[in-house]
Amino acid sequence: MSDNKGSKKYLLLFALLFLPTILYLFYVYGKGEQNFAHLPFITYTDVDGVVQNRKAPQFSFTNQDGNTITNEDVKDKIYLVDFFFTSCPSICPIMTANLMKIQDRFAHYDNFMILSHTVDPTRDTPEKLKEYADNRKIDSKNWHFLTGEKDSLYSVAFDYLSSAMEDSLAEGGFLHTEYFVLVDKEGILRSREDDNGNIIGVYDGTDGHQIRDLIDDIKVVIAEYELALKKNNKAEK
Repeated sequence: MSDNKGSKKYLLLFALLFLPTILYLFYVYGKGEQNFAHLPFITYTDVDGVVQNRKAPQFSFTNQDGNTITNEDVKDKIYLVDFFFTSCPSICPIMTANLMKIQDRFAHYDNFMILSHTVDPTRDTPEKLKEYADNRKIDSKNWHFLTGEKDSLYSVAFDYLSSAMEDSLAEGGFLHTEYFVLVDKEGILRSREDDNGNIIGVYDGTDGHQIRDLIDDIKVVIAEYELALKKNNKAEK
């Protein structure tokens, strides 16, 4: 009788630990190509009326180690973008904590990166950004805290569907969005659709539900590339 109870206990434990992963893999890979989940591209219509994929802007900034970071450093990487400042008294600590959770979730995946841009480059020097990261024991190997010319930082925020500006009435003197933006290996912005079939575009970095959605969507993008790699390897044989 006790053996029977023990078997049921281990079966239940197995289901709780592994069933969500099994269901996810089935959802992503399915039994054929038609079942494969694809995360939509964010698009826009150009002046000629042609629908284009929205791509990340060209950039060149300095990270917390004093190194120049450009588009070349995120080539062939899946990465997240956000905007913050180290003395932010409101949403930034929540955003950073959530990014730490996401970083930990994908610690095993070498081609994942985070770019956090300051909106207060005057005070947020590379040294200040390094202190900010070190105080939170952040693993900086794939997380760049970026500073640079204010106009350039604010310009790329717009290109990433975000906003950043000085505002004397805002807490800390700066106003910026709480968004996380997902970019794929080709530099194309990606996001899921809402219940009405509309692209959401960005993820609220302070909302736990949207953070879980974002983690799921990063998994889907990773799976897309892994499936494409398997197909290429199979075709070469």
